[in-house]
Amino acid sequence: MNLLEDLKWRYAAKKMNGKTIPQEKLDYILEAARLAPSSSGLQPYKIFVITNKDLLQKIKPVAWDQSQIVDASHVLVFAAWDGYTLDRIESVFNYTMDERGLPHETMDAYKEKLWGMYEPLSQDWQADHAAKQAYISFAMAIAAAAEQKIDATPMEGFTPEAVDELLGLGEQGLKSVLILTLGYRDEAGDWLVNMKKVRTPREEFLTELN
Repeated sequence: MNLLEDLKWRYAAKKMNGKTIPQEKLDYILEAARLAPSSSGLQPYKIFVITNKDLLQKIKPVAWDQSQIVDASHVLVFAAWDGYTLDRIESVFNYTMDERGLPHETMDAYKEKLWGMYEPLSQDWQADHAAKQAYISFAMAIAAAAEQKIDATPMEGFTPEAVDELLGLGEQGLKSVLILTLGYRDEAGDWLVNMKKVRTPREEFLTELN
């Protein structure tokens, strides 16, 4: 597969046709998102994969009435930690050491250094930092979807507090950050489908310092 050609093919579909995507393609996209890099390997976010029609009908009004919410095959909500805690950091590091067959104390010095940096910072800063990690996973999911010729529409246009309430995220220490709808473009009903893809010219986008 040619990633650049796949990225040229993709666009943010404005209308989807309701067709269900194959499970193996969904799994590929989700695995790409799971394998994304994150700061200190903490992966401070989760992905909620939603197909429940009643729930999606409730999300649509708080997602600026975007039709893709109910016309997509699957809707992914990326939800980030609402802040860092020593317990959260320790849990991730301990799991990593277990998987690598190493003692938990292997990461003690780094864990203490990391928590020493994060603890004095505000919870808003911590939540924002966690959200930035979710964006990396989000981008990987979009690229993987393009490889699979699955349309993916990224959305920041929604009311996070309302989505948080609908999904019960607050009780889980999470905040919704991004929505990604997955499905197939409705070529007859999407005004954007045949528009030229436009990005900043390379010579303006890049600054090379040799």
